[in-house]
Amino acid sequence: MTPNLQKRQNALARCRERHIVIPTLAQQRDPGLIPAAIRSALPGVDMQAPDPINLFRITWHNDPATGGFGPVSALELPSSLTGVPARIIGLVGKHFPTGAHKVGAAFGCLVPRLVSGEFDPTTQKAVWPSTGNYCRGGAFDSALLGCQAVAILPKEMSQERFRWLESIGAEIIATPGCESNVKEIFDACWEIRHTQPQSVIFNQFEEYGNYLWHLGVTAPAAEEVFRRLAGPGDRFAGWVGATGSAGTLAAGDYLKQRFPGCHITVSEALQCPTLLRNGFGAHRIEGIGDKHVPWIHNVRNSDLVTAIDDEAAMRVFRLFCEPAGHQWLVRQSIPAAVVAQLPLLGISSVCNMLSAIKMARYYELDGDDLVLTCFTDSAAMYASRLEELTAAYGTYGELAAARDAERYLWGATTDHLRELSFVDRKALHNLKYFTWVEQQGRSVEELNALWSPAFWTDLQAQLPEWDRQIEAFNAEVGVREGVGA
Repeated sequence: MTPNLQKRQNALARCRERHIVIPTLAQQRDPGLIPAAIRSALPGVDMQAPDPINLFRITWHNDPATGGFGPVSALELPSSLTGVPARIIGLVGKHFPTGAHKVGAAFGCLVPRLVSGEFDPTTQKAVWPSTGNYCRGGAFDSALLGCQAVAILPKEMSQERFRWLESIGAEIIATPGCESNVKEIFDACWEIRHTQPQSVIFNQFEEYGNYLWHLGVTAPAAEEVFRRLAGPGDRFAGWVGATGSAGTLAAGDYLKQRFPGCHITVSEALQCPTLLRNGFGAHRIEGIGDKHVPWIHNVRNSDLVTAIDDEAAMRVFRLFCEPAGHQWLVRQSIPAAVVAQLPLLGISSVCNMLSAIKMARYYELDGDDLVLTCFTDSAAMYASRLEELTAAYGTYGELAAARDAERYLWGATTDHLRELSFVDRKALHNLKYFTWVEQQGRSVEELNALWSPAFWTDLQAQLPEWDRQIEAFNAEVGVREGVGA
């Protein structure tokens, strides 16, 4: 999209009108850089309110107890729970506005276009194609900036998502199918391109802003957690991210540069094993889109693919959320303080955890190894799913808890796993052709460029310019001491 002076002037006027200051990525990494007036105002504003000040809460540092900031929010799962000696730690996404970190990925796609004059919030709609949390994040960011959001997501996603989108005023397009029906989402985008040319589509699966936000914000958060929790001689063993839009996998690129020798593990659903077996299908791990390789997935840097049975993800999710599951886990000597926090893991977070366990078993990691991952969202997104499981299988009891823990948690093995060779990685790269060149209008030359490591390092070098543009935009807006209409 070509920058336009009038669009930029309109964006400036909108931000001036709504007293909007846009945070830099440096401030999202380190809230200590946020102006004191904004920091002091935040505790008086509900995190979920469509108030522009909440742009500054797009960070891993939110402290829900105070409404301010603290260390990166992370949860370490003890070996008594995971069954492996390696230390598995997840960054907690629940404490972002909307209850999921995807609000940050949406910020990364929207704001660079806003400040450069490529998107006009006064005349254009922002379209957010998603399998759930990304369109919620995009709708939230759009509301803060006073522009109309269009959320595209499969109709079989949890009802919590749809109710929330309605509450914030988003236009909703429910496409056929479930999490793995991404092509139907792309088809809806093409329909919008043909019928609503004034709309701007922020496609997370190909937007470099998604990649760069995670590389610039999520990855340093993971590094901070490691530095805080690691002891002398401990190793950063690897990063686990779901295939999804591949945004969180970008954090692995940064972490490999900081910790040479660590591994990037890509997690997907066994019922739709696109990376593992070039397969297809439908699954229940909400938030993971499949049947394609995202454009922004740097597959040359991925080391391991794990496929998680969605029955395992759903059973362990129930174990982590139901009172009987908690009671049984405490009786197995899992610390009660840890058990109480297990609802911080939503369904895809459980999938990431199970992939981390597989990775730890495969590489025979020990107690000196730390594996980090992302707990994207929490059980709060899936209360309706728990109700459906109770209706289908009855009240959850301790016998079911024992069975699910033994079979699906402690029984997790290295099946449905593949360590990627150079040839494997090139094959996954080539799979992008069928989605992105044949269907979505990319060129072969663009595809070939993605195979070069230099492409990704050149892309990463754009991050300082992002902050310079945001700072220049804020200076022209002229808001200094506070935000909020």
